[in-house]
Parts: sequence; structure tokens; C-alpha cells
Amino acid sequence: MRLHAHPPVRTVADAEEHWRSVPGVHTKNLLLKDAKGVLWLVVLPHDQSVNMKELAPVIGSAKLSFASPVTLEQVLSIEPGGVSPLALVADKERRVRLVLERRVLAGDTVNFHPMTNRATLSMHPDDLSAFLSRLGYQPIVVDIA
Repeated sequence: MRLHAHPPVRTVADAEEHWRSVPGVHTKNLLLKDAKGVLWLVVLPHDQSVNMKELAPVIGSAKLSFASPVTLEQVLSIEPGGVSPLALVADKERRVRLVLERRVLAGDTVNFHPMTNRATLSMHPDDLSAFLSRLGYQPIVVDIA
């Protein structure tokens, strides 16, 4: 693992200039809420777009929308811009279901914010899988075309 410090970034566009020298898959992390109030953390490559109407049936959900900043704070103890699978350590009630786009796990290195938008953490996908397993998470792995 390696930590890369950088100025605060809130969007993928803001972060791209700091990633030029950092190899691996850079991620976009979306905390979504469905019509039944179920929370979904969707992790995909930063350059991947997602149609939430098309994603919903793939993950067994319906009517997805972005979770509020209040929900980010209450459930994952983070602010906007700090969303990542690493924040699941704060989800004590296991309210969040995790969805990983398959390409996130396909390379040698995957990059996330370590619960802050002031740094990027690089790790091997196997280390991410081990971390999630220790927390009790079984991610849903999907292919988002």
C-alpha cells in the first residue's frame, strides 16, 4: 500500500491532475439510496459512466438516487469527496451494500480516498478484498457496460 497526499478534491475532474503519476485503477465511488431506503456504495473506474435506471435492476434495486451529505456523515462518518469502500469500517449497522464494477478488481493496483479527499491510497485488489472480508462484506461484482 502507498499513500499519496494531495490538496482536497471533491470530484474526479478535480483529482485527475493529481493522479498523473499514480498508477492503477482510479475509482469513482457513489453512495446511492433506493426507493426502500437501502444504501448502495457503487465503486467503478473513474472514467466509467453509470445510468442509475439501468444499474438498479442489475443490483436488485429500484429507483436509485444519491444519498445526502447528512447520510454520508451519519452512516460512514465522512464528508462528500471522501466516499470509498474504506469508509465501510464506520458502517457499524451494516446498512450499506457494496457493488464493485469488475474492472476495479482486475488490475494490479486500485486507488481510493482513505476517508478523506486529501489523499489517495493505492493497494492491491487482493488487499481490498481481504479488508472487506474482515469487515464482513461480500461485494456484488457487476459488469457495467
